[in-house]
Amino acid sequence: ELFGSLEPLLPTLKKKGVAVWVLGRGSKKTGVVALQELLDEKKNRLEPEDVWEPRKKNETCLYIFTSGTKKRAGPLPKAARVSHLKSVMCLNFYELVGASKKNVVYLALPLYHIKKTLLGATCVLREKFSASQFWDDCRAEGVTVFQYIGELCRYLVNQPERPGERQHGLRLAVGSGLRPDVWRRFQSRFGPVRIVETYGMSEGNVTLFNYTG
Repeated sequence: ELFGSLEPLLPTLKKKGVAVWVLGRGSKKTGVVALQELLDEKKNRLEPEDVWEPRKKNETCLYIFTSGTKKRAGPLPKAARVSHLKSVMCLNFYELVGASKKNVVYLALPLYHIKKTLLGATCVLREKFSASQFWDDCRAEGVTVFQYIGELCRYLVNQPERPGERQHGLRLAVGSGLRPDVWRRFQSRFGPVRIVETYGMSEGNVTLFNYTG
């Protein structure tokens, strides 16, 4: 449904060698690849494994879009390359902190964040984060892992106290930017939730995380 807004740019993109892929039937415009037509051709047969198996672990696996809020990233979102090796490392990170595909992960953040892309567990999607409804959502959906960025946990501890705040199945919170004072208040108020702070998951050459808490 967004193709129409891109159409005026097609000549410029073509000159720059940018390929345009459209989810659905697409358009007959020159240089635009309609994915649905390709899927229809391929759906009854699989390619041999050696066609799609990466030759090298550092080949590109996928691209994610960073939010552009970091000073080093500049003012606009941009595509960040993720290799097959990086993908495996991210999956191993969750295994290290005790999460698995059996978990239910609460996601109220944009889906370009790499942590959500690569976990492979059941995800509860929330279009817009709501501090007042967070614990109700967790109880209703059986949430066990919470993905946070920045000040989401501060919004939770700043909410008025309610009965049943400690009656939930959340056992792990993973993210970046949680301040020490909020960390202590969060665990004191909501129970012994394990908190793991990370840095550099998306683009850094080295990933840091607070394994010991």
